[in-house]
Formats: sequence, structure tokens, C-alpha cells
Amino acid sequence: MSQFEGVETYCPRLRFQRSTPRGKVWFVEALFPSYFFARFIYADMYRAVRHAHNVIRIVDFGGKTVCVPDQVIEDLRNEMHGEELREIHHGVQIGDTVEVADGPMRGLKGIVEAIKDGQDRVKVLLEFLGRSSLVEVSKAQVLSERSPRDIMVAQ
Repeated sequence: MSQFEGVETYCPRLRFQRSTPRGKVWFVEALFPSYFFARFIYADMYRAVRHAHNVIRIVDFGGKTVCVPDQVIEDLRNEMHGEELREIHHGVQIGDTVEVADGPMRGLKGIVEAIKDGQDRVKVLLEFLGRSSLVEVSKAQVLSERSPRDIMVAQ
């Protein structure tokens, strides 16, 4: 969209790790999938914006185009720390459901029971072969199942 003079676009995105069969992998996705914000003079640029490459439609309700207040965009920029791409680190908390992403227990899910102070280790209650076991693993080996958006709000 930046191909048009007079059109300012904003597409906040998150960069985060997710567990895959290959281990931890970095992903980037839009904070609002399939949407971005555009500021333009409606009367002058509507047709150009509406028919721009990759634009499906301009959001409207009952045929009336939606105008997002400047303060909402400013608040969003503040949540994103002034960046269009914000890296989210999956810290874990007691009670979080986590997945072991590395090591011999990769793929197992459990609940964080304790975080070792001064060490980068957590105790996780894992369900394995029909029984629960408390295991201690490195924080770097586990990923919280909380969504990146939830983690962003908590940071």
C-alpha cells in the first residue's frame, strides 16, 4: 500500500517462537490477521486504496466506512513499544500449560508447578504413560501455550 503518496499504513506484527516437530521455530504474524490500518483522505484516495493490490475491501458497517480514532492507533503503537514488529518472549508462570519443545521429552505437555529462583529451570508436572511425574527442565526447553497476544498484554 505504500505505493500511494498520501496513504499512511500501519500493520502491527508479532514475532514469537512456537513448538514444531523440528523444535522451536520463530514465526511472524499480524496482530490483526488479514487487516492493516490505512490513513488517507477518503474523497481523494478511496478508489485507489479500494483497488490496490492485496486489498479485498475497506471495512465498513452497513455501508459506512469505519474510521479508527487517532488515539486508538496511538495506544496500539504504545502497546507495540513504537515498533511495527514486536518480539514476544514466552516467559512461563506457575500454572501455565507448557509444551516441552527440546530434548528427550519434546512434545510432552504439562503444568508449571515451580520456578527455581536464580536458575533457569522450572518444575513441570507431566502426564506420561498414564501417570503424572514432576520433572525439572530448563526454561529454554519449554514454551507456554498462552497466545502471543496474551503474553504481549502481560509484558
